[in-house]
Amino acid sequence: MNERSSRSRAEAVGSESGWPGLVPEWLWGIINAVQLAWTLVWTALGISLALLARLVTGSERIPLRMASWLWSPVLLRGAGARLEVSGLENVDFSRPHLFVANHESMIEVCGLFTAVPVPLRFMLKASLGRVPFLGWYTRAMGMVLLRRGDSVAVSGQLDRAAGLLRNGHSLAAFPEGTRSRDGRVGPFKSGAFRVAIAAGVPVVPVAVAGSGRVMPPGGFRIRPGCIRLRFGRPIDTGDLSSRQRLELARQARREVVKLRKQLE
Repeated sequence: MNERSSRSRAEAVGSESGWPGLVPEWLWGIINAVQLAWTLVWTALGISLALLARLVTGSERIPLRMASWLWSPVLLRGAGARLEVSGLENVDFSRPHLFVANHESMIEVCGLFTAVPVPLRFMLKASLGRVPFLGWYTRAMGMVLLRRGDSVAVSGQLDRAAGLLRNGHSLAAFPEGTRSRDGRVGPFKSGAFRVAIAAGVPVVPVAVAGSGRVMPPGGFRIRPGCIRLRFGRPIDTGDLSSRQRLELARQARREVVKLRKQLE
């Protein structure tokens, strides 16, 4: 076993059998209730400040960066999550990119906000746009909200996403379309890749590990741990046509799987 594998296994064992494992379940219930209350209060405050900054400055850049500077780091610390990022040197952040990542937990949004050093918008489920405060924020910041089952609305949102990329903005997407419950990377849907091809921007594969242990899908069950993000080399889309979006999706998934193995 190499040094990286030994370290990763030690971290996994530590998160499962270390001090978190010594805390009784009833006490974790109280801790998580406090964390949930703090998350709601901090999110409402952070969104209010971001919306105020949007109103005062007339720009989305500062309020989007506030999510990286303030909102996300505080929530990660409150969850007891340590963020490790590698591979940023592979990306030229002076250019727009589409970042595609595997998806195990909503806390990955905090991780990507914190790791990416430029304003970042997400392609999200439309249902999140109906959540108080969060919905106001997603619309004010120009997030791309996709409504499943409504092909006309989805097509319009994908066209808008391509326009954002053409105008120099970077986007992040979770192309599995749902959170993995067993840690395996599911098939990538092609919608986000259609957007990258239409805009002619590179696709950056991003592997995430550990987020599902910190915040598993379903409910609000937080446990301290390490979340690791690894950015791969951008995949050029300049010579691709829309008909090649499925192959691009498969290529991006292969890269994410490869990167994720490097984190294990």
